[in-house]
Amino acid sequence: MTHFRDVPGDTKVYLNGEFVDWKDATVHVMTHALHYGSSVFEGIRCYKTPKGPAIFRLKEHADRLYNSAKMYRMVPAEMTVQQMMDAMIETVRINKFEECYIRPIVYRGTGMFGVNPLNNSIEIAICCWIWGSYLGESALDEGVKVHVSSWNRLAPNVMPALAKCGANYANGQLIKMEAVLNGYSEGIALDTNGFVSEGSGENIFLVFGDRLLTPPLGNSVLPGITRDSVIALARDCGYEVTEGIVPREMLYIADEVFFTGTAAEVTPIAFIDKIQIGAGKCGPVTKRLQEEFFAIIDGKKEDKYGWLTFI
Repeated sequence: MTHFRDVPGDTKVYLNGEFVDWKDATVHVMTHALHYGSSVFEGIRCYKTPKGPAIFRLKEHADRLYNSAKMYRMVPAEMTVQQMMDAMIETVRINKFEECYIRPIVYRGTGMFGVNPLNNSIEIAICCWIWGSYLGESALDEGVKVHVSSWNRLAPNVMPALAKCGANYANGQLIKMEAVLNGYSEGIALDTNGFVSEGSGENIFLVFGDRLLTPPLGNSVLPGITRDSVIALARDCGYEVTEGIVPREMLYIADEVFFTGTAAEVTPIAFIDKIQIGAGKCGPVTKRLQEEFFAIIDGKKEDKYGWLTFI
């Protein structure tokens, strides 16, 4: 994990149309997002490839950011999806990163104070830094130990689960903290009907033979970009992929279970609630999908989907 004290102070941050030093990329203490969680954001990886740095699925991430902002009535009037993409590319370029994690965020700034945000400014920032394996360096091979959280994901019609909103991650923090304090790497949350939803910041897949099962978006699931990528790769490999309701007990009897996400990439789950999943490490289907995923990123296989945007 990255500690931000290790980020060089002269790393450039895009802030409302200008580039400033990391140490100067600050907000006022009365920023609306700080008090009311009024922010939407994305997590994007830029990979080192033989052809130079390449951002993974930039357009899809920019589209999702725009859609999240639209749901919360906070689309910046002066920034189109293309302009956001261009700004993210320039942020990586100006910092001369060969690989990095990119965090664009749109948030309510200062103005009127109170729950009503409509009179507050809309601010835009883009940061990038070096970020390694999210769930540990050995996680991709050995898998992680997780548990089913006591915290449920959002109920329908309370907050839009399809939006990647900062406020939603208060729930994710509770799931994550409970897991870590109980000795696990991550938690799996159920929805309000008791069906499997997702992790604190990852989508989830179950493997039964040559069939993959993942919860549908209606189970309070974020429409993950890596989730979508893995579905496409799995079908290319001849696996059947179904989006369907997942009862909790199916987690324990699956041949393999794995997380997907920009930070987690494709991470196998070795144990759930101390029950061993499969061989208790990365299984053959998960391994193959990892290999397919990284082959495109590493430039070893044709990017037939056009997922990479080269800097």
